[in-house]
Amino acid sequence: MDFDLSDEQKMLQETVQQFIENECPAPRLREIFDGDEGYDPVLWKGLVELGVAGLAIDEQYGGAGLEMLDLAVVAETIGYGALPGPFFNHALAAFAIEQGGSDAQKEAWLPKLASGEALGTIALSDADGGWSPEQWTLASGDALTGTKPGVPFADVADVIVVGVSGGGLALVTKDAAGMTFEEIPIADRTRRFSTIQFDGTPCEVLGKGVEAAPRVRDAGLVLLAADAFGGAQRCLEMSVEYAKTREQFGVVIGHFQALKHQLSNMALQVEPNRGLYWFAAHAFDHQTDQSERMAAVAKAHITDCFMQVARDAVEAHGGIGFTWECDLQFWFKRAMFDRAFLGTPPTHRARAAELAGW
Repeated sequence: MDFDLSDEQKMLQETVQQFIENECPAPRLREIFDGDEGYDPVLWKGLVELGVAGLAIDEQYGGAGLEMLDLAVVAETIGYGALPGPFFNHALAAFAIEQGGSDAQKEAWLPKLASGEALGTIALSDADGGWSPEQWTLASGDALTGTKPGVPFADVADVIVVGVSGGGLALVTKDAAGMTFEEIPIADRTRRFSTIQFDGTPCEVLGKGVEAAPRVRDAGLVLLAADAFGGAQRCLEMSVEYAKTREQFGVVIGHFQALKHQLSNMALQVEPNRGLYWFAAHAFDHQTDQSERMAAVAKAHITDCFMQVARDAVEAHGGIGFTWECDLQFWFKRAMFDRAFLGTPPTHRARAAELAGW
């Protein structure tokens, strides 16, 4: 069995990689990171022009009609470049509407999301930190009243998919009444987060939201795992490159056996994760009996690995690795986000064990 990316998927990944290298090199990334926005509309417009916004949206709505693995390889590339922007939340919002919405809701939103005319996001976790549909408590109906913390790019999104009690989903538009935003400062400043306060805010319930919600969560887990793999790969490469150029006691530090072992261990941690997230993405569309568990396993293992590799990379960079001037901080802080968002590794390991019948 030849388990590899197709030529088209490799070309997609290379195209996005080239875009990131050209449009968001390290100085531009630092400029965004040091700013207050965490968002560059020009970068997002560039990704939209590459077709990224509508990759997994059905062709009848103007998308490319591709699968989770195609989304995941883009997420890996974005993680590798620590690219600021709303790709993750936009993809999940579009998936939620396509899977859970009525024909009218799909017609209203999917063409706009595919073309980039509209930006989507998701508001899942409740104030107590519950990420899974069965944990959502925000009462649904024709209007919403309550709080949703940790919503990515909430204040610039045109449509928000909200997780509601009973494990369903509802749509809220940006011009809906009774909605206020409070910015949440987070370590990963390539992302923009807010708490939303709903006060009688009009909404539309997604008719198939209860069936779609677990799939939306699992899609998010796969994309976070892919992002984490890309970030871990970048941390490893930065460490190897530093070891080849940094001199100490008259020789490059890559000659020191202890560092060689550390870099080798990092590589052994990172590379096997490629197949893990590939299979989780493949199972999402083609082996649905395994997809929920594999999404949980991939998210738990790869985001934990990313965090550890980021820590090891800081150590490999020595004293400079702990400073604001070192670019490695972008990926270290991204690892913190990937590990926590949609549930921590222990949460998903417990889920995976339960799903396996252990």
